[in-house]
Amino acid sequence: MLGSAPPDVHVLTFSWPRAIFGRYDVLHVHWPEYLVRHRSRVGQFAKRTALRVLLARLRWTRTPIVRTAHNREPHESGSAREHRLIAMIDERTMLWIRLNPTTEVAPGASSIDIPHGHYREVYSGEDHPPVAGRILQFGLLRPYKGVETLISAFQLLHEPSASLRLVGRPYTAEYGARIRDLCAETAAISLKLEFVPDSELAEEVRRAELVVLPYTEMHNSGAILVALSLARPVLAPRTRANEMLAEEVGAGWIELFDGVLERSDIESALRAIRSSERGRAPDLSSRDWSVVGQRHRDAYLRALDRRDT
Repeated sequence: MLGSAPPDVHVLTFSWPRAIFGRYDVLHVHWPEYLVRHRSRVGQFAKRTALRVLLARLRWTRTPIVRTAHNREPHESGSAREHRLIAMIDERTMLWIRLNPTTEVAPGASSIDIPHGHYREVYSGEDHPPVAGRILQFGLLRPYKGVETLISAFQLLHEPSASLRLVGRPYTAEYGARIRDLCAETAAISLKLEFVPDSELAEEVRRAELVVLPYTEMHNSGAILVALSLARPVLAPRTRANEMLAEEVGAGWIELFDGVLERSDIESALRAIRSSERGRAPDLSSRDWSVVGQRHRDAYLRALDRRDT
């Protein structure tokens, strides 16, 4: 976002002093829940108070809010007080940015569609052939991402050369311990349950023959774009958003499963990608950051125009 902004767009990163006292034309919010969440009650009180002051300042200066709608709901539900504060942000939002056309916004709300940019420049480097049979799930590991389901399905595979690699930090230490217990007696499963830097993550993805994302709910996924940016095929749940993404990137890059992931879904996906005549890389041209940056500029100008009408 910072590097792709056109020359006439000056991007200021968020801080509370800058938000409340600084000079800017538009406030762009992506994950509003993090404006009010804190580990301590004192921190929560301070952030909630600061948000109320910020909203008053925005109202007084007639500064529009542009909000990116990522998921339908936050990954972790918040308190009723948090919901009320986010509703106050929603009421002040002049324009919504949808990452895909299936995202629902409030009736009558003004919106624009701007797809999530790819990660090709972030994860640049030399490619190499994947390890045959290696299946990978990566990212911050949470229960809704279906990690345990993937482990169970893999343990039933009839594929002697298959191996499963899980890479990423569990969202709690207890969840990490549960994952280790489930994998303890399966030699073909290897774990790296910690945060990994970009260069190491890219290496892990490039070594995979298939990236599996067995999420119970998937609307917009950064992980699927990381895998596609590194030219690795993906198995993901069937949603309208994923069906549209599969059509966009071209045949052979995204295999879809229905319901809960099963052993047969993994076996079918491996057969499909091995027989596919897909190109060298998926088509991510509409997600070039030069395009994304220009379209965000257009969104900011549109929000300013709506403020003045």
